[in-house]
Amino acid sequence: MNIVDWAVETIDRFGAFGVALLIFLENVFPPIPSEVILPLAGVTAAGPNNTYAGMLIASIIGSVTGAWLLYGLGRLLGPERLRWAFIHLPLLNVDDYDKTVDWMDKHGQKGIFFGRMVPGVRSLISIPAGLYKMPFWIFTLLTALGSAIWNTIFVTFGYTLGSNWTVIEPYTDVISKIVYAIIAIALVWTLIKLIRREKRRKELGLPDPDEEQKKELREKGDDDAR
Repeated sequence: MNIVDWAVETIDRFGAFGVALLIFLENVFPPIPSEVILPLAGVTAAGPNNTYAGMLIASIIGSVTGAWLLYGLGRLLGPERLRWAFIHLPLLNVDDYDKTVDWMDKHGQKGIFFGRMVPGVRSLISIPAGLYKMPFWIFTLLTALGSAIWNTIFVTFGYTLGSNWTVIEPYTDVISKIVYAIIAIALVWTLIKLIRREKRRKELGLPDPDEEQKKELREKGDDDAR
């Protein structure tokens, strides 16, 4: 049974609850495509036993609760563990951590809101929100608003087009591939910049910029061990 058949069976069997469950899982496991689940929810909403509003609200609840889980994972990891990772991972240093914190302070709320409308990103964006302790109510509000826009578009497609909703599938695939390509290019470019920076540091014989922070962490670990 493929994902589409499974989604159809789940929605037919459980209705709005099934939609909420599928979208929850889509947030936790990005390979499950909301671009398929949401139109199917719209098609089902046009039937006699469901409503458009009920399906849409269920989808938003699924989006928010799935985001809560990943937000909680970020809070569990915490900024201290993330800082430790930046200091100890190759190519990264504490300056990169500080820049990331600054970006989250300045653009984090916009990232959460608009990230809910970007395939793949809408799942992962919840983790840094938890890591940097974005206020829970702000995170929830931005997630609900961004999800409402995205979900409304695709539920409406299914509700309006009915069984012909598959005509939009090629377009959503193209959009998703473009977004993934942009993300991949950005990641590769960032990696290249980090490698070039580290190479220049070694060529100039400059010291490890994180040596003092690493020393502090070692001393703190020794104190804790005592």
